[in-house]
Amino acid sequence: MEFSKELRDGVLGGDVTVSIRLWKAPRVRRGGRYPVGVGLIEIDEVELISFRDVTPEDVRRSGEPDLTALRARAAHSGPIDEGTAVYRVVFHAVRGEP
Repeated sequence: MEFSKELRDGVLGGDVTVSIRLWKAPRVRRGGRYPVGVGLIEIDEVELISFRDVTPEDVRRSGEPDLTALRARAAHSGPIDEGTAVYRVVFHAVRGEP
C-alpha cells in the first residue's frame, strides 16, 4: 500500500492505523504484509463501506484532521460523495522481519 510522505511516520509509528481507499476491487488482503517506506504493515481488516459510514474514529485513526481532509485524500482516484463505496483498511505496523 502506498502512503504519502507526510503519513508514513505515523503509519510506521502506529499512530495511523486506518486508510480509506477508493478502489474498484481490494488491492490488499487480510493478513497480508506490505512495505511502507522502510517498514511493513499487516492488514487486519478490509471492508467495503459507503463513505457516509466512515466514523470520527476512522478519521482520527487515518491521521487526517477532519472528514473533509480524508475525503480529499481518498478522492485522488475520483470523486467521493456520501454514497460512494470505499474500502476501509485497518492495519498495524510490523516490527522485525517480513
